[in-house]
Amino acid sequence: MDYTEINSKTIDRWVDEGWEWGVPISHETYVKALDGEWDVFLTPTKPVPHEWFGDLRGKTVLGLASGGGQQMPVFSALGAVCTVLDYSDRQLESEKLVARREGYSINIVKADMTKRLPFEDGCFDLIFHPVSNDYIKDVNHVFRECFRVLKKGGVLLCGLSNGVNFIVNDDETAIENKMPFDPLENPAYMKQLQDDDSGVQFSHTVSEQLGGQLEAGFTLTGIFGDTNGEGRLHDLNIETFYVTRAIK
Repeated sequence: MDYTEINSKTIDRWVDEGWEWGVPISHETYVKALDGEWDVFLTPTKPVPHEWFGDLRGKTVLGLASGGGQQMPVFSALGAVCTVLDYSDRQLESEKLVARREGYSINIVKADMTKRLPFEDGCFDLIFHPVSNDYIKDVNHVFRECFRVLKKGGVLLCGLSNGVNFIVNDDETAIENKMPFDPLENPAYMKQLQDDDSGVQFSHTVSEQLGGQLEAGFTLTGIFGDTNGEGRLHDLNIETFYVTRAIK
């Protein structure tokens, strides 16, 4: 089985078990968004600044690996024309659930983002891409595809891992692993992931993730860091994620 298929099935199981990133927003949260009271997250604790979005009314938004019924309903409430792409059936079912409940339309696409995205060139104003590059080996492909499907002046918002979570042990008390963390090249890392029921994950450097956006043609316009939201690294205020805003 391809590793992306393993990740799809793993995330389906996590959603069934109550995974926090697979719990759709409530009707009350949707109504608040209609009234202009909202926040969305690309990483665990810090919301994305509203000014990073601009006015979303009538804008075409792609939620890339962003299923779960959490962000796309908010963007729909703000007047955006939304498409969500994910490879998890359960995450897409959550999108359908909220759209039916609240009565809005959304284009729902099941696809593997390691392949060419099934969209024409220059068709989106904004791409919202939560932390999901950990589950793919080649991030440069994703940034190139994002650049291709965005309109000129379009915005890419990404949640990214800085790699710290891959080097520490489970209780975050010691450095355990050598970088890069690539389970396709290192069977011991694959066993670690299997033992922890973590799917198939990969570390990526700042050079890959920021450099990859720049090499794809983007201009970076904003960045901030975030923690895990819990655990020893969080208690020590050690950032493990960062969020970027880039323009085509």
